[in-house]
Amino acid sequence: MTVLGLDTSNYTTSTAVFDGVEGINTGRLLDVRPGELGLRQSDALFQHVKRLPGLLEQLAVEGYLTELEAVGASTRPRAIEGSYMPCFLAGESQGRGIAAAQCIPFYAHSHQQGHLAAAAWSAGRLELLDSPFLAWHLSGGTTELLLVKPENYTVSAEIIGGTSDLSAGQLIDRTGVLLGLQFPAGKALDELCAQADVVSEPHVKLKDLTFSLSGMENQVKALWEKGEPPAKIARFALDAVFHIVLRATQEAQRRYPGLPVLCSGGVASNSRLRVELKALCGAIFAEPGYATDNAMGTAILTWRALEAARREGSR
Repeated sequence: MTVLGLDTSNYTTSTAVFDGVEGINTGRLLDVRPGELGLRQSDALFQHVKRLPGLLEQLAVEGYLTELEAVGASTRPRAIEGSYMPCFLAGESQGRGIAAAQCIPFYAHSHQQGHLAAAAWSAGRLELLDSPFLAWHLSGGTTELLLVKPENYTVSAEIIGGTSDLSAGQLIDRTGVLLGLQFPAGKALDELCAQADVVSEPHVKLKDLTFSLSGMENQVKALWEKGEPPAKIARFALDAVFHIVLRATQEAQRRYPGLPVLCSGGVASNSRLRVELKALCGAIFAEPGYATDNAMGTAILTWRALEAARREGSR
């Protein structure tokens, strides 16, 4: 059986199909004007509405939508009461419409649950979803350390740490835009950082498993105003993120011994972070193509939901 997943985050429109083993994701970044730090929700929603039909047509032309048995979509950022972003209405409305037209079930998921499922599947560790684990969700808007537990066909995610203010992705993107790089700036900032000839040692205070990155943004601005080389500033910002993530991970593993660590989100695609966290604790990472926003996790959870419903119906 094949299912369709949709995800319309604040920066990416994506569609995916999954058959229980294999899957394919198609996606496209939203357009952000040079020098700007993101999009208003109304602009993001407008772009999603325009682009979803083209992505669906691409899947249809390639023969992936002929025998759908369920549709799912990300309908909110996190699976908690009050979590809401208008941009997810685009995927939800399209998904519900397709499901109704074909008389097949529709399943709602959170964007974060989709990230975790896509990360586990792309790493070849889908079985992680069936037992507790620790997870980092490191993205443009989220820097959360999670205690994840299985919950029927999906997972629940309790925030046990992370940033108290600025996300890792926001620090990276704001530093990049300050240095004249295009938003989102992660890849370009990483390339610039490699040109630095000095090691930065920013200190971020860790309290329990929580930390603040707003002070690091102030220090980045101070370095820029002093005329420090862009590569040095890039290195400072990225070192601030890497060092505190490593320290928080060590403390989390001390408190929750034996649990594997899964990393998802766009910041988790950084090659240096991957190397250092793998060396520290054997962390499991999404493949780079599935670390950033994508609909594959939504499709995977939709398939699991359909399987669970059929098992329940056969009893």
